[in-house]
Amino acid sequence: MLLLKQPSVLPGFTLSLGVSVLSLSLLVLLPFAMLVWTVTDLGWQGFVRVISEPRTLAAVWLTLKMSLLAMLASVLLGTLVAWVLVRYHFCGKDLVNALVDLPFALPTAVTGVALATLYAPTGWIGAIFARFGWQIAFTPTGIWLALLLVSLPFVVRAVQPVLAELSGEYEEAAAILGASRLIIIFRVLLPEVLPALVMGSGMAFARATGEYGSVIFIAGNVPFKSEILPLIIVSKFELFDLPAAAAVALFMLIISFAILFTLNLWQWRLNRRTQGRY
Repeated sequence: MLLLKQPSVLPGFTLSLGVSVLSLSLLVLLPFAMLVWTVTDLGWQGFVRVISEPRTLAAVWLTLKMSLLAMLASVLLGTLVAWVLVRYHFCGKDLVNALVDLPFALPTAVTGVALATLYAPTGWIGAIFARFGWQIAFTPTGIWLALLLVSLPFVVRAVQPVLAELSGEYEEAAAILGASRLIIIFRVLLPEVLPALVMGSGMAFARATGEYGSVIFIAGNVPFKSEILPLIIVSKFELFDLPAAAAVALFMLIISFAILFTLNLWQWRLNRRTQGRY
């Protein structure tokens, strides 16, 4: 018989556990179960037929590719922003810190319209690139830019607390011992920050794969060129083809879950290795 041990002297463990499990079941498990149940109306052959459509596969590839590129860029830029916010003191630091959370607060449609207006061929920045024959808006580059904007805060907020707890004395000691800047980064800082960095990159990727509102205004939504997978799902839903929309959503869910599971497994191993050192 499995006995649940109360991990705290505070009362209400059983009630809290029951409410938590019920909430997760209603908000997470039940919708996913309904998604799978809806796809069963198509059957296995129908499911394969829907997800193997050339237009759907092109949208899947574009969504995954842009999400991975946005995640990698978020890791580099997010770590740099977190480093600046933690290690340096400058005028306007609080404002910069607040700007990091702005993509969380803004409606995604507002973000998309702002990006499209700014980077369109007639926009302030887009017009500069247009002089050299480069177009950002209404291309995959615009999709990458929108995904980078919405995913960057996840990396910053994951890495920033770890850097704040990591004393600068470690870097000073390494420098006194003759370590170069690259050695300090890769041998002193990176092992401590890497678990949080993996967690932040996983959340950034998850947000990027499901982003819709900020992308459709700057993507151009041209099939086989700049059409993302969420738009395919919405299009099928608007045609009242709910089983097909559920099939595409389930296919994307399986791919995203596999990638996120890999990242979480990596983070778990990094945490065990870090705890083992102490």
